[in-house]
Amino acid sequence: MLPSAGSLLLMMSFAAGTFSAGASTHPQHLMLATPSNGVPNNPLPLIIYPRVVPEGTEDIAVWFEQLFASHGWPPRWRYPVFPYTHYHSNTHELLGVSAGWAEVLFGGESGRMVTLRAGDAVLIPAGVGHRQISASEDFFSVGAYPAGMEPDTLRDDKIQMAQAIENIKRVPVPAADPISGGEGAVTTLWHPLAQQHRAP
Repeated sequence: MLPSAGSLLLMMSFAAGTFSAGASTHPQHLMLATPSNGVPNNPLPLIIYPRVVPEGTEDIAVWFEQLFASHGWPPRWRYPVFPYTHYHSNTHELLGVSAGWAEVLFGGESGRMVTLRAGDAVLIPAGVGHRQISASEDFFSVGAYPAGMEPDTLRDDKIQMAQAIENIKRVPVPAADPISGGEGAVTTLWHPLAQQHRAP
């Protein structure tokens, strides 16, 4: 499956340096399939949903919590992103940026920096490393996982890689997009890739 011209431009913008999610209102993606040191990453792309919160929303955190819960992703915490590289091998993770801004390095030390701002959401595939590099003092996100999932938190450690990769292969792909609750970036981007990887 060849990427579209728009996808190629997007990938080039990531390659050029820090990517600002606020440059578009359409879901965007970042391919982080290659392992980085002790971070396995994932063939499924990171999905960024810029500015999904309606203008004038008084409490962005509550808005994200209600949206996530209604689509089967119960919110679990309000917090910044950890300032060290980590990943979850047994579940995907959904973030809703609720205040401020942050520069987050995704994909391990050889990954890509993304600037996130209040109102953005990010779907992080299982195994994709993430680390907060810098942020405004008021920055925090709402974090959520698919219903019934209890996330592990693993560090950049090559000793754990083999087991982590096996865990990642068993993580189910969501049936619906967590932001729309139906069709969306997950059904468009993740479902075809997941089918390819299941094919003999």
